[in-house]
Amino acid sequence: MAASIDITKFEQLKVSGDLPSPKGVALAVIRLIQREGSSIDELARVVKTDPAFVGRLIKAANSRTAHGRRAVASVTEALMVLGLPAVRTLALGFSLLSSYRGGACKGFDYERFWTGCLVLGIAMQAITQRTRVAAAEETFCLGLLARVGELALATLYPTEYERVLRQTLEFRDVSLAQLEQKAFAMDHRQLTAAMLADWGMPRIFHETAYFVEAPEEAGYADGSREFVVVQSLHLAEYIAEVCTAAAPERPNLMRRLFEIGEQLSFDRGTVTELCDHVVSEWHSWGQLLALQAEEVPPFQELAVRGEELAAGRVEEPEVSAAEHEGVDAVAAGQVFDGESAGVPGSPSMRVLIVDDDASMRSVVRKVLETVGHRVMEAADGRTGMEMALEFQPQLMIVDWVMPEMTGLELTRALRQTKIGRAIYILIMTSLDDDDRLIEAFENGVDDFMNKPINPRVLAARLRAGQRVIRLQQEVDRDREEIRRFAAELAVSNRRLQEVALTDALTGFPNRRYAMDRIQQEWLVSSRTRRSLSVMVIDVDQFKLYNDSHGHDVGDAVLKRVATVVKGALRAQDVVARTGGDEFLVICPDTGLDAAMACAERVRFAVENVRAPLNGVSLKISLSIGVASREGQMPDPDALIKRADQALYQAKEKGRNRVMSVQLSRPGPVVPRR
Repeated sequence: MAASIDITKFEQLKVSGDLPSPKGVALAVIRLIQREGSSIDELARVVKTDPAFVGRLIKAANSRTAHGRRAVASVTEALMVLGLPAVRTLALGFSLLSSYRGGACKGFDYERFWTGCLVLGIAMQAITQRTRVAAAEETFCLGLLARVGELALATLYPTEYERVLRQTLEFRDVSLAQLEQKAFAMDHRQLTAAMLADWGMPRIFHETAYFVEAPEEAGYADGSREFVVVQSLHLAEYIAEVCTAAAPERPNLMRRLFEIGEQLSFDRGTVTELCDHVVSEWHSWGQLLALQAEEVPPFQELAVRGEELAAGRVEEPEVSAAEHEGVDAVAAGQVFDGESAGVPGSPSMRVLIVDDDASMRSVVRKVLETVGHRVMEAADGRTGMEMALEFQPQLMIVDWVMPEMTGLELTRALRQTKIGRAIYILIMTSLDDDDRLIEAFENGVDDFMNKPINPRVLAARLRAGQRVIRLQQEVDRDREEIRRFAAELAVSNRRLQEVALTDALTGFPNRRYAMDRIQQEWLVSSRTRRSLSVMVIDVDQFKLYNDSHGHDVGDAVLKRVATVVKGALRAQDVVARTGGDEFLVICPDTGLDAAMACAERVRFAVENVRAPLNGVSLKISLSIGVASREGQMPDPDALIKRADQALYQAKEKGRNRVMSVQLSRPGPVVPRR
């Protein structure tokens, strides 16, 4: 059963504005698709404003088409091939990839994270093309975003998450999710599922994403659609792990890779062929997205090498102590280049020169490098825009007059983005017109300089710009300190809220949580017209345990019942302790027959458990009332009341049974022993 994040916590995170979210053209695309009556032509016009997204969309469409078919070459055709749901999620995924290529969490390897997610997405697409369990282009997006909760935590709590990542190296027997729960009262799995649900992904996607690291915990029936999706995600994640592992480690991972493939009835040949295809696509996508894709030998070679290592026929290559230290340092987030470290107060800045005159760029570059700045160049405004968003310079020196996009147009475009608003922009001009200079400042330029360039004056203006940048950095540091305090306070509040909504004895949510949750599920059911059922569970003769053996034994019985009930329920079911020996189970997307079958499984599981307590083997049984939402029911209370009526009938008919007043016939009758 997935441990979902409390909806109130998630709404608080959304309101903070710090959660990773789509930007720019991607946001416009998503909103347009959500609007009723929007046309393909309208969507194509919006997409065409972002050349990078156009290339990625056409690449995705060509990955979708069968071999031998004419390649997709236009935006309109790509939109028609992919379909609007896939375009929406592709826009979301690519926007996050572009906007969150780096960040403040120094221990988080953003490049490795995104290249691993890219492999995961490509692998999911390739697997789905074989299983046909969902649309391949949609599962590509699912794979790309299946670990977005890690990125979210690194974005929300950069300093604290760096500490958690270091702890994973110190406490290797403790999972990342456990350390996250301790630090933030939530983990990346819960956050991933909540974000995917909030972005409108189908339930089957955001629920299975929670179990990607441990599909055996999901409890899905073998062969069911949910089972295939979660096993596909698990296999795709492991393929990504093999691809991004150090070269000497890859052969050792092959045996486990084949074992996971067997869960989908993939033989060794199918797995190696699929993985080789994934690596090929990884390199192709990597070039398009500017992500490093490593060279990986054919997987059959890796498999043979792994077998030889396991049999002791070859020796593993020795790794030097220096290499070990390097790997550990990178894993611990201790190795940074000067650019990513961003040491406050450093005289060095990242500077981007945008000018179509190569000789002018050379002159300016020489001045910049003489005083120790790191310099990048672009020969036109459009390239300058892409480089600015990609590499995030602190200062830009831009020529006013350029073909395609002038310096003023480039400045206006940058000031409309979050990244661009933080860049100090100096514009070079040969125009000596006060009105034009006023226009430049009104459009976001910070300073100007007349041509021809005087190196000494340029150096002086750079120093002035650097003072402004340092002041901005100090403001940012103060803001980050305030944000960090606010984040710590939010974590403390979430922990207090979690305590307030949790039953201390069983660890289940309590009645307060259950009432809030069933109200949410009722609203979802009303909006989507999906079924909703509940079970009310009561422990038979519970008072006798307390009276005969003491309250400590009664508490032990409740703990044992809670463990068995949780293990017998399905992944989507939500169970809460609502009273002394009473439990409420909420079953979304579940009709009466399915809920009755699930309740019978729970009853049977508890009946067959013996609880050895104080030398006495206690027999436990449950009575369960089941109800499903009907059209005339006004609210969730009416649904629970109907289940209570069924529970009363079960008690009246001898206990240890499942009943529903909505059935024309009673539920299974089990003689009380």
